[in-house]
Amino acid sequence: MNIKKSIEEDLTKVLKKHGFDEKLSAVAFSNREGCDFQCNGAFSIAKNIGKNPLEVATLIANELPKNDNYKVEACKPGFINFTISNKALSDQANEILLDTNCGVEKNETSKKVLMDYGGANVAKELHIGHLRSPILGESLRRLYILLGDNVISDTHLGDWGLQMGLNIAQLEEDGVLEFYFGRSKDKIEITMDMLNSAYPKASKRKNTDEKFKKKAEDYTLFVQQHKEPYYSIYSIIKDLSVKRIKENYDKLGAHFDYWFGESDAMPYVNQAIQIFKDKNLTKISNGALIVEVACEGENIATDKRDENGNILYKNPMPPVILQKANGGDIYHTTEIATILMRNTMFDLDKIVYLTDNRQAQHFKQVFRACKMSGISPLEQELLHIEFGTMNGKDGKPFKTRNGEVLKLEDIINLVKDKAAKKLEENGIANNDQLALDIGMAAMKFGDMSNTISKDYVFDIDKFLSFEGKTGPYIQYTVARINSILNKAGDKDINGYVDVASEEERRIVIAILKLIASYKICYKDNSLNMLCESVYDLASAFSTFYNNVKILSEPNLERKKSYLTLCKLVRKCISQALFVLGINTLEKM
Repeated sequence: MNIKKSIEEDLTKVLKKHGFDEKLSAVAFSNREGCDFQCNGAFSIAKNIGKNPLEVATLIANELPKNDNYKVEACKPGFINFTISNKALSDQANEILLDTNCGVEKNETSKKVLMDYGGANVAKELHIGHLRSPILGESLRRLYILLGDNVISDTHLGDWGLQMGLNIAQLEEDGVLEFYFGRSKDKIEITMDMLNSAYPKASKRKNTDEKFKKKAEDYTLFVQQHKEPYYSIYSIIKDLSVKRIKENYDKLGAHFDYWFGESDAMPYVNQAIQIFKDKNLTKISNGALIVEVACEGENIATDKRDENGNILYKNPMPPVILQKANGGDIYHTTEIATILMRNTMFDLDKIVYLTDNRQAQHFKQVFRACKMSGISPLEQELLHIEFGTMNGKDGKPFKTRNGEVLKLEDIINLVKDKAAKKLEENGIANNDQLALDIGMAAMKFGDMSNTISKDYVFDIDKFLSFEGKTGPYIQYTVARINSILNKAGDKDINGYVDVASEEERRIVIAILKLIASYKICYKDNSLNMLCESVYDLASAFSTFYNNVKILSEPNLERKKSYLTLCKLVRKCISQALFVLGINTLEKM
């Protein structure tokens, strides 16, 4: 039995009988005292037929069937309020306990979805800007799977761009590559420390040294052409980088079915370009092959120019550049070729990308080009989920004290070390895995508690609190329940939840809200509602724990009911934490 759905079905029958709009039968959880659900449809009906909302609400309430599941009441100025009976809540709780999905219904239609949420660049150290994508993407992947979708995950490495040429050019000038170019018999081993030093120097240098920039561009083209020794050097750099990337993603709990990179899409580049040519969608502009993707009202030239004399545009939507004048491939080309590759390999209903909001225009361009060319079928959904930046307490992008961008490895160590200190304060020392689990919970919950598209303040001290709306607080709730059940001495408690008190009612209602939050998160592609709902459930359990003597209850049937309710809460919270990518803990 689904209580909410049952009420809506009863309402629909009454509305249909009177010729009212059946869509107005929707009910929502209520924050009003003395009721659990409310229907606001009477207000719209009253407006349509010219009557008083309370009169309409009373009419509907009086015609609803009398039953043991709920009590209905029409209230000023026109609400229809429902209070669920203890028996109905008990029945619902026990059904959820036995359900493998904890009462979460799968979508009516299962979709085959490819999710791209890695975005790491080879030969560049992962930094704080790479943090949100694997955290958010992994949780959305788990949410999609829970609701019945068939999900394929791909990290999509940036392994084919200018950074490759920049690194090789800089390492060559640093004297590291003499062996590979046949200038020395001594082979120097390339290390991540070398790459961490080379790329920042090269990236900065390209902005002032045109000769070096041209060299890097040429080397990038040589890599793309599989020219030696450039391609062999590139392969060594890629293997080194991927090993480090995997280590950091493992700590974040991010899972990928495929570790494809831009390089894997290269065999599809010429095919993709030919598709555009065959459909007469291309033209030459300043030697480059482009596709115009602007719609009416976009990319309108103005009289104004920027500081470099370039024309400024109203509603800018530049063309997609398929090929540079020198024949090299760029970001647009590899992105389009990747979609072609994916649609060749898999029969996909949907492709999802997670990146920060600065890439919004890029994906609009790519998606439009793919639809124009038919590389993406019309019925296929291409979705770019944009997320905001992670800022420090000063509201600015989070950086180290000396103003440098924080490395991803450093931020993982930071949250782990702070969690370790917190544990030491509670008498638990030298447990690195526990510290990492708690640190990850703090960081992930702090991130996902916010609407995905918004910037948020990274305050690890606040996130690590064992009280309030934090990941460790939710973990602690599960650990507390584990302690209760262990003390009860019966690991196979299979009682019946018999809701009798206000505290128990609040727990079951909180569970129903948690169940409803999954579909909301799926629709919004944001996990904040799940975070809110699992916190509310943990809070409701805390009130129950403080007000009810679970283990010392003299009535054995009541005690068994309490313990079974504990099992239900643990199961529901554990599922929510799994979706959020947070590990549950046996004890804290």
